[in-house]
Amino acid sequence: MFRVSEYVRKTSSEDGGIVLDVKHGRMFGLNIVGSRILQLLEQQHTPAQIAQDIAATFGVTADIADRDVREFLETLEKHHLIEARLTSKAL
Repeated sequence: MFRVSEYVRKTSSEDGGIVLDVKHGRMFGLNIVGSRILQLLEQQHTPAQIAQDIAATFGVTADIADRDVREFLETLEKHHLIEARLTSKAL
């Protein structure tokens, strides 16, 4: 599971969104799919649940959605926009 960093501020529109990392002073633009992924992360969905939503919402196969969601999450984590969340099982 992941959570959005406490240093992230974001705004969304019907065309996507903007993410600001206030800790590192960086801004990122998101398309509508990226914005939806971030929204679902904030709602505490798992990567598998996010991929299912993306596949259904945007009409792509489950394999493509799964791969794209994983790659996007890796990119968000690399840029410190999301962090791995410890679950009670990991404690």
